[in-house]
Amino acid sequence: MSIRVVLVDDHAILRSGLRRVLDAEPDIEVVGEAESADRAVFEALANKPDVVVMDLVMPGKSGIEGMPAVLQAVPDVKLLVLSMQDDPRYVREAFEAGAAGYVLKEAADTEVVGALRAVAAGERYVHPTLGARLVAAEAEERKRADADPLSEREREVLRLLALGHTNQEIAKMLYISVRTAETHRAHIMQKLRLSSRAELVRYALENGLIEG
Repeated sequence: MSIRVVLVDDHAILRSGLRRVLDAEPDIEVVGEAESADRAVFEALANKPDVVVMDLVMPGKSGIEGMPAVLQAVPDVKLLVLSMQDDPRYVREAFEAGAAGYVLKEAADTEVVGALRAVAAGERYVHPTLGARLVAAEAEERKRADADPLSEREREVLRLLALGHTNQEIAKMLYISVRTAETHRAHIMQKLRLSSRAELVRYALENGLIEG
């Protein structure tokens, strides 16, 4: 049985190169391509792939925003992120959105086949270096949480909220879903025991996150 794959990336050249790599494998079949997160849902419904390989940063919806919609359309599909983003925060948010694996584009030609087979078999996959960074980042966050209740991403969201940006604007700026932005905001308000935007702005000013 071949592993059926749909490729999702807004760069046709990358999709073409990736297709050549995958088509050379006897157990992998590329059954569709999409240039956007919205089109990915259509291709997933039409082709019923085993794995959707998806970029994170695309025009319109980001990959993180698009993944839940793909999973809703085809619940059994596995999502493998192929991205240039090597920040542990993106890795964490991709897995929170439903990804089963995460590969960097720079290592695609050597890693993507093995990663694809792994997620198709029900395993999780993350590049070893990224995995180590993720573990280190989480350890650092736990240590920092003793002194500061907010994570680095929450501080970033707090700063943008204090500057007057909406949840939708923050989502686009940070390549996260609107729901994730809303969740960050709720956690910030809860952790800091704030009840209004004015209190949030005051906190940001007092802690040097924005200038008065």
